[in-house]
Amino acid sequence: MTTFSIPESAGVLSCRVLDPINEPVRNAKLTVRDATGLKVVSGGTDPFGSFMTTVPAGDYRLMALAEGFSPCRVSATVEENVHASLGDLVLKVAQPLALPEPGHWDIDTCHSSVAFTARHIGLAHVHGRFNSFMGAIWMGEQVGDCSMHVVIDAHSIDTAVKMRDDHLRSSDFLDVARFSTMEFYSDRFVHKNGNRWAISGGLTLHGVTRTVTLDTEYLGVAQGLGGETRAACRATTELHRDDFTITWQNMLARGIAAVGHRIMIDLEIQAVLKSCPPRALPCPPASRHTTCRRRRGRHIPLSYDADSACVLITRAA
Repeated sequence: MTTFSIPESAGVLSCRVLDPINEPVRNAKLTVRDATGLKVVSGGTDPFGSFMTTVPAGDYRLMALAEGFSPCRVSATVEENVHASLGDLVLKVAQPLALPEPGHWDIDTCHSSVAFTARHIGLAHVHGRFNSFMGAIWMGEQVGDCSMHVVIDAHSIDTAVKMRDDHLRSSDFLDVARFSTMEFYSDRFVHKNGNRWAISGGLTLHGVTRTVTLDTEYLGVAQGLGGETRAACRATTELHRDDFTITWQNMLARGIAAVGHRIMIDLEIQAVLKSCPPRALPCPPASRHTTCRRRRGRHIPLSYDADSACVLITRAA
């Protein structure tokens, strides 16, 4: 086994991360901070649960994080030219977060966001968001009874550059004159592990419906400033423009696409529990659509009224 030299005034800090049955935890995330709280280094464990780093001599705090486990924090003193081993860090299984109570939850658009990222000329990324959207979630007694419906005003796309936004609204891309809204209706909620969920369903974009899966992290339930009950989550997914017949492209030299084909979607969602029965909710101004979906034998009517510009979300008897 080869050896390596340690820089002057530095030492080595290492540990192994295990689960409660002493199996190594792969890809655990470790962060090392100095005595002032400044992050010095971060990284992940190898397939054997091991982590090793070289740091200047001094006092440190190390935190280990892994999905489904509670954070583990330990202190360490690293001396010059010395290997400081913390040994085995055994993580404890985290208590699962309490799930939202059954009922009707409105998505709070003031504390939620629908953002996207696209590659530009093969180099940088362009970030944007949709400023107008709405939605509701029905939490059932069983996970299989949960449903979600979200409508996004396509005209509200915003990348902070008017000329680019106008192009994205044109027939080259979203074609908002023909397809004023995007719509997602869930098909099922699946618990993966810990606080991770997969929410799959149909996304209708540019007149085409495709199945997508939201990789979702549930963040828990809390009381808002007004005493209302709130639940939060964040979710991501990847879309391919060609799947929705958005095929405009301008090729640069060497065959580099001006706009990437993959679009990353990032959602930050807060929902508020409604104490009253389902009611009519304001709809994005450009939305004029009526849908009625059936999932797993239950009828879930979600009706958009073009005259009153509202959406009526009801639970089937």
